[in-house]
Amino acid sequence: MSIAPLYFAFPGRLDTLTGGYHYDRQLIRELRQLGLEVATLSLSGRFPFADDRALQEAGETLSALPDSALVIIDGLALGAFDETALAPVRAKRLRLVALCHHPLALESGLDPAQQRRFQRSEQRALQAARAVLVTSAHTRRTLITQFAVPPERVTVARPGTTRVPFARCQGQPPRLLAVASLTRRKGHDVLINALAPLQHLPWQARFVGGREFDPAWSDELQRQVNRLGLHSRIDFVGVVDETQGEFQRADLFVLPSRYEGYGMVFAEALAAGLPVVAARAGAVPDVVPESAGLLVPPDDVQALTAALHSLLAREELRRQLQAGARLAAGTLPTWSDTAACVARVIEDAALL
Repeated sequence: MSIAPLYFAFPGRLDTLTGGYHYDRQLIRELRQLGLEVATLSLSGRFPFADDRALQEAGETLSALPDSALVIIDGLALGAFDETALAPVRAKRLRLVALCHHPLALESGLDPAQQRRFQRSEQRALQAARAVLVTSAHTRRTLITQFAVPPERVTVARPGTTRVPFARCQGQPPRLLAVASLTRRKGHDVLINALAPLQHLPWQARFVGGREFDPAWSDELQRQVNRLGLHSRIDFVGVVDETQGEFQRADLFVLPSRYEGYGMVFAEALAAGLPVVAARAGAVPDVVPESAGLLVPPDDVQALTAALHSLLAREELRRQLQAGARLAAGTLPTWSDTAACVARVIEDAALL
């Protein structure tokens, strides 16, 4: 491709171990493979709960870019921009492509004032963009209906997956795997409560994910496990550099997130051929087909207990969903597919 250099802005460190940052890293790598020159810009790690200094620094970073520069800004920062940070875009000096993994206002644990503030700031920022990238059709519909983004500006660029060997799924006892940062939106508290009545069945669970985003919540989850006598059944693993080994050693993936803009870990579970148990929330039904998993209402502990009981007590059902997951794995996009989609959007935005 013969377009001008691309700037890619994100909050904090690009090597942060979350799904959104993994998407950013893989996309940057693949765009470079396509021949694009991509320069990375690290904004304040205080986003999305940015203070005045973080917003001023973001504006200064963008102001330093050359005229007509094409810049992708990760929504974790962009969604919290104020008019000062957006000034170089408002002046039409920069060509902005927004990347929205999921709307900030839909994050769990926000108070009404925070939700309203993010709704206003994200809508303002998205409408200033020449194009908007989202990771699922669900998020596209949300931005169109709830954030007044014109449909023609929004493109779905689903996260890619890497082709991997299928997990053997022969654990004795079965190993349940949850991969997610320990935040309220991911629903670990619901999962812990759902597992408590199933102590008569053989199983072990591994919660893989960092505590740093909400340490107080992480501590409460550990206390919950201790209160319910599950400390010998649930292992808080923390952050791991490479999660593929966790997927390969698991028998079942379970994560009852309260909302997902896409849910890359569900696609990674399918890529490994794992049956999935999840909440029917956000884009999860778009990722996990009925042939590969059981979906329950969000925050429904009893329904989640019933779904887990079915899979733990009925090996034939587990094998049936395992086969469905293996079939679904073949339909998942690759990261080169994702980058090709984004490259088309970038080229169009550069010509506007």
